[in-house]
Parts: sequence; C-alpha cells; structure tokens
Amino acid sequence: MSSVLYDAQGPRAKRRNAVFTVGFLLALAALLWWVFSTLDDKGQLEWALWKPFFTGTEAWTTYIWPGLQNTLKAAVLAVIIALPLGAVLGIARLSDHAWVRVPAGVVVEFFRAIPVLVLMIFGLALFAEYTNVSSDDRPLYAVVTGLVLYNASVLAEIVRAGILSLPKGQSEAAMAIGLRKNQLMRLVLLPQAVTAMLPAIVSQLVVIVKDTALGGAVLTFPELLASANTMSGYYGANVIASFTVVAVLFIALNFALTSFASWLEARLRRSKRGTGAVLGVEDVDDINAAEVGGPHKTDGV
Repeated sequence: MSSVLYDAQGPRAKRRNAVFTVGFLLALAALLWWVFSTLDDKGQLEWALWKPFFTGTEAWTTYIWPGLQNTLKAAVLAVIIALPLGAVLGIARLSDHAWVRVPAGVVVEFFRAIPVLVLMIFGLALFAEYTNVSSDDRPLYAVVTGLVLYNASVLAEIVRAGILSLPKGQSEAAMAIGLRKNQLMRLVLLPQAVTAMLPAIVSQLVVIVKDTALGGAVLTFPELLASANTMSGYYGANVIASFTVVAVLFIALNFALTSFASWLEARLRRSKRGTGAVLGVEDVDDINAAEVGGPHKTDGV
C-alpha cells in the first residue's frame, strides 16, 4: 500500500531492512560486550570501586552534593540574567531605530562569536584585576559572566528568529486596528513567539547547565564534574565509577529540564487556542485606554 509520502516496501526491501536491523543489533551487542570485558579486565567493575555510592552517604554529602549545588547555583544565576537580557537584545535587533538596532546587533554578534571558555577566562582576569571580589568567589563570578554573555547573545537570536517566524499578516492586522508598535510586540507577537521558541530556549538552557563544567576544568570552580576528579582520587582511582555517577546526574538533571519544558509548551499551546472572537473598535479603545490610563480613540473613528 502506497501513500503520497512514500511507497510501501516490497518483499526484498523488507528482508533487507530485517537483515540490517539484525546486523546492527549484533554489532551493538558486540560493542557493549567489548566495553564490559575491557572494563572488567582493568578491574573497573570491582564492587570496591562502586561501593561508596551505594553503601554510604560520605561520597554524596562530601563531594557530589556540594558540586551539584555549585552547578545549579551557576546555572540558575546565568539563566536568570541571560533570559531577560537575551529577550531585550533580540527585540532591540528588530527596532525601527538604527541607533537601537545597530548597537544591539554588534553586541550579539561579538559575544556570540567568542568561545564561552574565553569569556570565562577573561571574566576571571577582570574580577581579579579591577574588583574586590574574593579569590574564593571569583570562579563563580567568572563562570556566570561567561555563560551570561554568550548565552544571552544566542538567546537574542532565538527571540529574533521566533518573532520573525510569525506570519506578517498578524502584524499588519494588528496595526490596521490601531495597535501601536509596543502593543503589537507585547500583545500579539511575543505571546505567540514564546511557544514557538520554547524548544530552542530549553536546548540553550541545557547547554548552560553543561557548560558550567568548563569552569571546573579550567577555573577551579568546584562544580559537579570537578568533584568527580577529587572523589575518584580519594576512593582509590575509581575514575569510571565516579564519572559514570556524575554523567547519570547530568542526564537526570537535563532530562527533568526538558520534560518540564515539554509540559509547559503543551500547556501554553492549549491555553492559547483561539476562541473565534473578533476584536471590534471598542475592544481596541479599551486596550489603548488601559495603556495610557484614559480613553483613546483609534484613527478615523
């Protein structure tokens, strides 16, 4: 049976796909067995190396939990600052005024082109040279600074692309009924663009969480990944076990973030379904009156 999208597989295609599937599964099983055998030969699967994570709380309270707290602290601070800053820069890039649009574009393109690690290192040097921030707090400040500058620029492009992806007819219709530019942006474009942008925004938030590890690798920021190095040395070089636990925690954290975003996106889509109502002149007058604090008539009415 065929459709407009594809032709149904014939007997030969079905047999070929079945052979490819079986071959792939056998290759995957062989790869997993090779990894398991190699780790076992190196003694990395011995219970003594994994025991600290399952039989006591010392590894969790001394190393993992403090590192996770620092990771979350840096990520949350970066998100809180980068999201509104990115939204402002993205909207500024759509401004009709060149004196707003051009500087915003320069800032976005500049910081988007620099690796986030370079921004972190620059931030560390900046705080050490020109501020009174203590040496213990400088790595956190540097990590947050680098994450904010880079990710705000990326989020600005996401916001700009999300707004531009909406049909032009909506902007034209809103202007035709008398809405001003700021009303058009706040009441028509942004509410719809948020839903469209949400998957890309969440992907960038996941990047923020993962990029905190750069601070631990270079700036001695005591985040989750850095705690694995110290922990593996303390428990007899159980590198595989320590990094496996940390990797599972990162996966769980990012999966929770994406799951929440999926739920939020579905909820927003349900809440924004149209009712079929048509705005009249009186409705526009009410909107304008609420904006300026008094009655306002549209042009020509």
